[in-house]
Amino acid sequence: MCGIGGTVRIDGQDLGPDADVLLTMLAETLHHRGPDERECLRQGPVGLAFTRLSLVDPEDGSQPLISDDQNLVLIANGEIYNHRELAQRLPSGVRLKTGSDCEVLLYLYRQHGLDFLKDVRGMFALILWDRARGQLILARDRFGIKPLYYHRDDRRITLSSEIKGLFVDPATPRAFDWARSLDLPLLAASPTIESSATISWFEGIESVPAATILRIDLRDGRTHRHRYWEMPAEAEEGTSAEQFIRRYADVLEESVLECATADTELGLFLSGGIDSSAVLALAASRLDGLHTFTAMSGGTQVNGDAEHARWLAGTMGVHNHQVVFGPDHVPTPEAWRRLVWLTETPMAGPEIYYKHELHRFARAERPELRGMLLGAASDEFNGGYSRDLLGGDDWDSFLESLRYMDRATQMDRHPGLRRWWAEGNDFFAGRTTDDLYRAYVDSEYAKIQQYNVWHEDRTAAGSGTEARVPFLDHRLVEITAVIPERLRPRLLWDKQILREAVSGRLPDRIVNRAKGPFFYGSGTWHAYRMLVRLMRANDFELVERALAAPGADRYLDGTAIRTRLAEFGTGETDAPGVEMLMRVVNMGLLAEMATAPPRLGELSAGAVRISAASAGLPAEAEPASRHAAHQVPALADGVQLLTDTRGAWFLLHEGQIEYVFEEGNPTLGVLTHVDGETSFGEVLEKSGVDEAEVRTDLDLLRVQQRLVFSEGAD
Repeated sequence: MCGIGGTVRIDGQDLGPDADVLLTMLAETLHHRGPDERECLRQGPVGLAFTRLSLVDPEDGSQPLISDDQNLVLIANGEIYNHRELAQRLPSGVRLKTGSDCEVLLYLYRQHGLDFLKDVRGMFALILWDRARGQLILARDRFGIKPLYYHRDDRRITLSSEIKGLFVDPATPRAFDWARSLDLPLLAASPTIESSATISWFEGIESVPAATILRIDLRDGRTHRHRYWEMPAEAEEGTSAEQFIRRYADVLEESVLECATADTELGLFLSGGIDSSAVLALAASRLDGLHTFTAMSGGTQVNGDAEHARWLAGTMGVHNHQVVFGPDHVPTPEAWRRLVWLTETPMAGPEIYYKHELHRFARAERPELRGMLLGAASDEFNGGYSRDLLGGDDWDSFLESLRYMDRATQMDRHPGLRRWWAEGNDFFAGRTTDDLYRAYVDSEYAKIQQYNVWHEDRTAAGSGTEARVPFLDHRLVEITAVIPERLRPRLLWDKQILREAVSGRLPDRIVNRAKGPFFYGSGTWHAYRMLVRLMRANDFELVERALAAPGADRYLDGTAIRTRLAEFGTGETDAPGVEMLMRVVNMGLLAEMATAPPRLGELSAGAVRISAASAGLPAEAEPASRHAAHQVPALADGVQLLTDTRGAWFLLHEGQIEYVFEEGNPTLGVLTHVDGETSFGEVLEKSGVDEAEVRTDLDLLRVQQRLVFSEGAD
């Protein structure tokens, strides 16, 4: 990962020396993306700034890269995974001067022109100056994994990997785009099928589209747009389910191994679900001493993520750090403002916060770590949400959910139809396509650009780390895109194609585990309580700042916001409105910070989280018993285990509910036999529970000092 940017005259004139100050400030703003090296270049109409994070060829991969005839100049952010294969296809006279994976792009462009990215695999954003033709070439990978934003006027275009870099240019507007942002269905979590273009959230700022090359003439600013990739639409009717599964398995393995290649240390976020577990299974053989990182929170305890991740890591013999988010943990208002400014999106919420903190912990624990493997973006193209959308238990019910979403989309586009969409008057299907699933996939393609890859890039970049996403190899997405309609129930219901592709590489316990969202589900209220307490902190500091921001008086109702927050009380709720309210506040925070952009380094992120290991517990992924059989467990002072008349059980601390236990939960079985007198061995025997089933839960309760162990009587 790197930071790239620049300022370029597009009116036929050259830059003056004053551009040097702008380039220096741009490089400083992007320092967190590339802390290892910094270079600036200004020649004629072009000024470029580059900050480097070294993952491939640390000793010999500096940029800008210049072709042997001096006609082409390139800066790029990302990784070209098949660069060696591409280099072998270059004309015989070409001699690459560095080990950089990006240098091959210079000669591909010289050989193929605007078709130079057709065979490139990887994630990238690039700025290429074609001196001979007087043209600027801007491009991004097929999914927009690596960012590139710009502001342009009649005189010049300013570019940056992050929006905050553009604000160093006085010509860039400094205003949150309230109207366009509020018009985006994704922001309001609207259940629609919508393939809108990515927006930047800020006025006058655009992003280079994914899978697209922009060619800009530096003499007059004329711009040509070239789309170099489209998701295939024609189904492969003659291919069997087994053939699709084999192809998927082969390409997934190749993609993971390519992403697991680096000259520095890589880590892996492990949730215990099928996606990250598949990446672990395929990458572990290449990465000796691999360290994995898991969020240990109330939510991941309830949904089983923490326990499954710990178990799998132990089974596969890799390190697992369970990073603790205790029930009382709330980020400070300043830390949240920093997160929002780092990510540059009002959609910052619990998922983004937890991942940001995992990256911070990983980099503090493993200072040489430079890249993180993720299981992200599998759900979107493998049918991962087929069970979740509006409920349902088969493919037909999933399609019915899509029909509902498509109809809602039509109501948004034609508001006059809404008066007919009422009980007894539901006569209109509202469909515009015969292939609802394909329309849904196109919508997911748009969503990952606006949300998934956006925040994965920023949360990693905030710790000087590169996020790597094997599931966004375009060959994998192309495989699932051409599955014919007759095979979709067989392969795309509940990610069956992935489950069968890795069935021989992972234990059945993981392969068959039901999808569990990162923090949603039965443990959602833990995360929402954090948000409510955050918004109430320091006399509602974040809310009041948001309401005082430019434009807020026109778009926000302060009384309604304060009333809604009061209704949430102290946060014992799983109402989705909590996250929607947080997004509203985030919009105000972005509007405030855009007017006087703060330096990221001047905002404190707070203390780095601890892990169960660093809290005094053994560090092995699957250790021997930590709780000796003769030790006596007891609930700590102020902790109570209570049940209600319906049979639900609650763990309270000082009168506040911290955990809700579902019937049959093995940890509940243990806790009901904890009396402060019975030894741990006897507790396990009475409850009929194996210690391995509850070890992770007990670790968390012990770290949080909700459960204490004593040596007991001799």
